[in-house]
Amino acid sequence: MTQASPPSFPFSRFPEGAALVIGGSGGMGGVICAALAQQGCDVALTCRHNRTRAEEVAAGIRALGCQASVHAVDIADAEAVGALVAEVTALQRIHTVIIASGSDIDQQRIGELTPEQWRQVMEADSNGFFHVVHHTLPHLRAHGGGSYIHLSTCGLTRWPDGDALSVAPKACNDALLRGIAREEGRYGIRANAVAVGVIESGIFLRLREQGHFDERWHQAVMRNLCLKRYGQPQEVADAVLFLATAHYVTGQTLAVSGGYGL
Repeated sequence: MTQASPPSFPFSRFPEGAALVIGGSGGMGGVICAALAQQGCDVALTCRHNRTRAEEVAAGIRALGCQASVHAVDIADAEAVGALVAEVTALQRIHTVIIASGSDIDQQRIGELTPEQWRQVMEADSNGFFHVVHHTLPHLRAHGGGSYIHLSTCGLTRWPDGDALSVAPKACNDALLRGIAREEGRYGIRANAVAVGVIESGIFLRLREQGHFDERWHQAVMRNLCLKRYGQPQEVADAVLFLATAHYVTGQTLAVSGGYGL
């Protein structure tokens, strides 16, 4: 077996090509896209429905002097993901794959869930994750390696009541990431996760506005945080940038959670 060589590009820079950000139109996804562009990285970002928001993110990337492309896709559709990857790689190499998407869910306890709710979320989030890996892995191998980064959850460390539809698919994805790290490292492919805590962005803001998180909930969360505040999207993006450029780090989960559950 030929041993994989270290990347030839400087550790503080990205190689030629683009990062593919699944869910780049979302709250955290958009901040991650901007952070990549600030480091000189071209970005191909996806949305499912909100094309207008995705184009706004892309415009911000271009304003920083980097290339950006927008692609509408439902990652639960394996053929659509294959078409997405073909479309992006026809333009440039993909060197980093960031999965920052997730289903738009409500807070429900396990006993309240229906089989249909479970099936829909697992198909969208876990099957979708596998579809992305399935269609990008041959490309990364053919181009000497690359990196997967998954936005996971700190709920795998301490269970958050009512959050099964978020935590369960991410547990599946994290297990697959470890397998990628083990099996694909020989090809120069890395796989890591960022375990995200309570971040003032995206679905958290929506659920808070809908009244899911009252003062009692807030106080309970604060008791479980070492840092007595919620996180910001940029703090997640900082962790993603670290993992994207830390070329001897693989199979790891970096918690950005304010010490949740310690």
